[in-house]
Amino acid sequence: MMKFTKKMALILAMIMVLGTAMVGCSSEEKKVEEKVEEPAQSAMVVDETKVSEVEKGVNAYFANMPEHIYKINQKEFIEKVNAGEDMFILDIRTAEDYAAGHVKGAYNAPWGTAISDSLSKIPSDVPVYVYCYSGQTAGQTVMTLNLAGFNARSVNLGWNFGISKVEGYESVSVTDANEFGEDVTEINAEVQTALDAYYAGLADVKETTFKNYKVSEDNLKAMIDNKDDFYLLSIRSAEDFANGHIDGAENIPWGAGMEQSFSNLPKDKTIVVYCYSGQTAGQTVAGLRLLGYDAVSLNGGVGVGSNAPLGWANKGYELVK
Repeated sequence: MMKFTKKMALILAMIMVLGTAMVGCSSEEKKVEEKVEEPAQSAMVVDETKVSEVEKGVNAYFANMPEHIYKINQKEFIEKVNAGEDMFILDIRTAEDYAAGHVKGAYNAPWGTAISDSLSKIPSDVPVYVYCYSGQTAGQTVMTLNLAGFNARSVNLGWNFGISKVEGYESVSVTDANEFGEDVTEINAEVQTALDAYYAGLADVKETTFKNYKVSEDNLKAMIDNKDDFYLLSIRSAEDFANGHIDGAENIPWGAGMEQSFSNLPKDKTIVVYCYSGQTAGQTVAGLRLLGYDAVSLNGGVGVGSNAPLGWANKGYELVK
């Protein structure tokens, strides 16, 4: 048996002390790490669950989409005007075109900041009907009006391709102007700020390819041919997408719940959205832009025939399967 010397006892004691110190250090480091990590995790959860009034409103707009999809048929609209139904009509064409002839009872807020400036002067207790030239910018306007608390719908295909094509529309076409009165509706301050910025932003794109938050059919074709880095989104039905779509497009079918797919879209690219004639794409673009995406819509959509010569197919560009 090996003799246990004082020297060996001393070495053993040193080893035990070092071991205890190492365990203590490891334990203390773990406590420090836990103390640092816990507040960070808690703060991150709070940030992720914070949702602005604008974001909640945009998501609700698509989640609660009604059967009429925020539009009204042009003939039905004229019938309501003739019947004298209680409503508010907003013409967002230029002041010159409004003066030349507009729907009886319509108020004029030309496309741009005049719309956001007039929000508080629009009554919220009656339906609001909006029309432009082809329905596309009215689609954007309708989305923003609903966000502000109005029950708003756009007139299908606007003045040029919808209203003026209805037999007997002349009976409701007048030239006398209507002037906005005093404030009658209180607009949520956060929403008002967001919509002020939305319409003011039109000035930034006025002289660009994306004027009016839109892109022309020819410019989109050039973007595709030049292999520009952008994201192309079709919101037509899955069936119509399968039967023919613009080359390179992805599909999120238009309808209630489509907002659940927005998080899959890129925020570092321009998103070009197209539908059939431009109206639902206009609604989608407004919602996406208010959520922070750089979105624009294709002028005239795919082209539904009735809006010729606007639209991709009406310009002679192909669809692929």
